[in-house]
Amino acid sequence: MEQAKIAELQKKAIEIRLDILEEVFSASSGHPGGSMSIAEILTYLYFVEMKVDPKNPKWEDRDRFVLSKGHCAPGLYAALAEKGFFPKEDLKTFRRVDSYLQGHPDMKGVPGVDMSSGSLGLGISTACGMALSGKIYNKDYRVYSVLGDGEIAEGQVWEAAMFASHYKLDNLCAFVDFNGLQIDGAITDVMNSTPIDEKFKAFGWNVIVIDGHDFNQIEKAVEEAKATKGQPTMVVCKTTKGKGVSFMENNAGWHGKAPNAEEYEKAVAELKAQL
Repeated sequence: MEQAKIAELQKKAIEIRLDILEEVFSASSGHPGGSMSIAEILTYLYFVEMKVDPKNPKWEDRDRFVLSKGHCAPGLYAALAEKGFFPKEDLKTFRRVDSYLQGHPDMKGVPGVDMSSGSLGLGISTACGMALSGKIYNKDYRVYSVLGDGEIAEGQVWEAAMFASHYKLDNLCAFVDFNGLQIDGAITDVMNSTPIDEKFKAFGWNVIVIDGHDFNQIEKAVEEAKATKGQPTMVVCKTTKGKGVSFMENNAGWHGKAPNAEEYEKAVAELKAQL
């Protein structure tokens, strides 16, 4: 990827992180840590890879995206707003009782959301159904999904993994946000799912391990996924929870906590300095 394009995408990822901060600060609640860690993945999918049309969110031939770890809705909403699906100023209404931007993605109320999600494990199962439907009806759309590394402790994830392999869903590309932390601490302490790559390989997936903040590696993985036939692809993304804000990085305490005014200003200043 050309350096100018990488710089453009890096800027967009920072803008998405600024949007995430604004959402959770305005709501005084939300999940910043895991939203920040997937900013590059969302940026690449929405601004390079996926066929989507903000003016026609329900376009039948669009690529699909399912945020399986639905509590990281601030990240998805930020990407959708930056893409033009709805006004950026609406992000300030996040989680308000009268807002369409609920705490978890809502496909009935938010333009661009392909599936409501929140209960962990359900999203990847839905993505499998979308991919199988594409196969049945000979559609050329692709399906993308993002899971949390804590989420994969859910048994339903592995039922979906078996399903995707059995039905040879090579139009499905999923990402595990492997930041190593969940709400109660390190995933290796709460419920050790490692080695994540070997587990998905054992379930019949094509598996790629990358730095989830490196656009060149993300691009290479997505291109490999598109070239892989007869297998779904799982991209295990090594990431940093709270990426971009020094006091949030690698801190499980920022899984589901909003910054106060002082913390917000400090975080915004740090991100803007990266632009």
